[in-house]
Amino acid sequence: MTVFEVLAEPHRRQMLDLLRERERPVGELVRALAISQPAVSRHLRVLRDAGLVEAQVDAQRRIYSVRGEPLRELDEWLAPYRAMWSDSLDALERRLQQMGGPTPSAAHGRSDNKTRRKTT
Repeated sequence: MTVFEVLAEPHRRQMLDLLRERERPVGELVRALAISQPAVSRHLRVLRDAGLVEAQVDAQRRIYSVRGEPLRELDEWLAPYRAMWSDSLDALERRLQQMGGPTPSAAHGRSDNKTRRKTT
């Protein structure tokens, strides 16, 4: 299963969001997501098999945390698409300026593109 297929499932994305904040045991994820423990365990197994999370054993429980490397690889793959989107927004801003209308930068009190958005 690809990282995209794994992340297509909303509960898995929610789990990553919760684990991004801090490490959590399975029971805490069950309570936060309001789904059954077997369902949480199945989702965690998929996330673990994809390399997105790792588990540490602490006595009778497993503590899960996010692994950043697979997400960095995904981010690197998405970078050219982010740049393409950024270029489109820059073109829209230039067009709005030509038309004499307000620009997103001006509306937010910013004076240059560097402070508006980060593309890397």
